[in-house]
Amino acid sequence: MADVAQVWRRCRRDYEMHLRLERGASVNTVQAYLHDFDQLARYMEARGVEPCDVGREELEDLLREVVGMGISPTTQRRLLSGWGSFFKMLVVEDVLADNPVEAIDMPKKPARLPDVLSDEEITAVQATFDLSTEEGMRNNTIVEVLYGCGLRVSELVSLRLGDIYVEEGFVRVVGKGDKERWVPVNARALKLLDMYIHNVRSQRTPKEGEENYVFLSRRGAHLSRQMVFIMLKEAVAAAGIKKNVSPHSLRHSFATELVNNGADLRAVQEMLGHESVVTTEIYTHLSREKLRETIASFHPHYARR
Repeated sequence: MADVAQVWRRCRRDYEMHLRLERGASVNTVQAYLHDFDQLARYMEARGVEPCDVGREELEDLLREVVGMGISPTTQRRLLSGWGSFFKMLVVEDVLADNPVEAIDMPKKPARLPDVLSDEEITAVQATFDLSTEEGMRNNTIVEVLYGCGLRVSELVSLRLGDIYVEEGFVRVVGKGDKERWVPVNARALKLLDMYIHNVRSQRTPKEGEENYVFLSRRGAHLSRQMVFIMLKEAVAAAGIKKNVSPHSLRHSFATELVNNGADLRAVQEMLGHESVVTTEIYTHLSREKLRETIASFHPHYARR
């Protein structure tokens, strides 16, 4: 049993190196893949199964255990994808002939649309911030930038002073896979950024190595994604909004407003930094749903049964 554990530990080291060096994955992506790997390794170690002996039957047994824990189909798909990534490495290295994950049917992806906030609800959230305080000014600016630019929260907390091009009206964003894109910024967001940077941020002493980050905590360190998540949750609750909202909801709200108002889907794709326009097409579904609701509200035949 100890030998099996040693094999899995060695595979974990090899897999981490593969993700970092060969695939160039970000720190967050590496951690996510290793988390999924660890779940696989613990299960197989307990049963004395080495990586090269894992087959469809073993993986389906593990998946049934995962399903029994109440994990959603989306998470099941993510786990299978992560495990498949590991076994794909073993296939490339000629340790395995075939990837056992490919023999398993992926759980169906649920057709779930994300929660979005209307423009009025965004205004209500921003009204909860006390703009006489430094923290209130910062948080108000964060919400405006997330909603006005459609940034991922990871992109927001990584934003640096040199990424803001005031004269041009753009911010430079480094997204997934270190891909750079330029996103237009509205005049209101630029004004709030200018006020925050010159009236709030300038009063704080950044920690060493944190000097160039735009959004800082009270202690001078750049904000974490969790801090932004908690801040927004509290503001949404204070505004009396009952939706399940996260920073990503503001990104969805940004895209939904654009599509609903006739923006070209390719342009929205470019601003969001989506690899494929297929990912962006979810917002056309949202737009169609809005049309359905409008017709149901105003067409007399929709009231008939």
